[in-house]
Amino acid sequence: MHQGYDLIGDIHGCGHTLIELLEQMGYSKRNGVYQHPKRKVVFVGDIVDRGPNIRLACHIVRDMVDHGHAHIVMGNHEYNVVTYCTEAPAGMRQPFLREHTKRNDFMVEQTLEQFANYPQEFNEFLDWFIDLPLFLEFDHFRVVHACWDQAMIDEYIARYGGNQLTRDMLPESINTDSFIYRFLDRMLRGTSLKLPNGRTMTAKDGMKRQFFRTKFWENQPERYNEVVFQPDPIPEDLQHALLSEDEKKQLLYYGPEEKPLFIGHYWMSGLPSPIVPNIACIDYSAVKYGRLVAYRMDTEHTLQKSKFTWVRVEKSER
Repeated sequence: MHQGYDLIGDIHGCGHTLIELLEQMGYSKRNGVYQHPKRKVVFVGDIVDRGPNIRLACHIVRDMVDHGHAHIVMGNHEYNVVTYCTEAPAGMRQPFLREHTKRNDFMVEQTLEQFANYPQEFNEFLDWFIDLPLFLEFDHFRVVHACWDQAMIDEYIARYGGNQLTRDMLPESINTDSFIYRFLDRMLRGTSLKLPNGRTMTAKDGMKRQFFRTKFWENQPERYNEVVFQPDPIPEDLQHALLSEDEKKQLLYYGPEEKPLFIGHYWMSGLPSPIVPNIACIDYSAVKYGRLVAYRMDTEHTLQKSKFTWVRVEKSER
């Protein structure tokens, strides 16, 4: 009988570091699968893309999930690679569901390259990615890749009866007017606001963006700098600008009375700690030589800094 859960953040192909983290937490390989006598892992998605050992990471994670030693939710990178590789139905102007732009090519380049000699295996992983849960609720905590929106989750369950996609739903999921698109955008990418007056900002990766990511745990914020949640700062003159009433309505609030929530996605840095007492982001930029982080969850309602554990990602991962 398992007695606790270990939540593991975005791996992004750091397969050797994943092994190190699992072994550090007392997991060992038995019958070809990493497992613990009393605990289970929950992965928050984004196994693929960017890193040097994507195949290794995918096999470790899938084997653990398939043999009952782990759970997983879908990340935006699993969704992206599926739609990138899925042919668009007849009548659509583009050949694939996700356009093969220079930016999108770059995002999946390492995944495609590392599976290039294993086409059958890659297709099996694509099918597996489609079936991954989009959110998970346990007795005393919740897991989603980027953002928990209870109203949207309730509507999704009412419409589709569960917490997964199907291949038939993929074409609708790229239609920006559809509920599925808005739902996936919220679960896999989080909440955001558009910069006012058509303004843009240039991120560290050189991309120009009109939107910035926002907190979904700030109660009654008044200014932009109270809600921005991303590594790149917004333009300096906007940081103390007042949010409009319309912008306030677009924001979401996950209150302190809610179950503990675990997310990835956000490229955190520094020493891991809870964002607020009931929310932990466990993505600490592993593939950028940050930390591959886990939180060792038992039955607590208030998350504790002392229950994070991690492995620094070394250059040798390359």
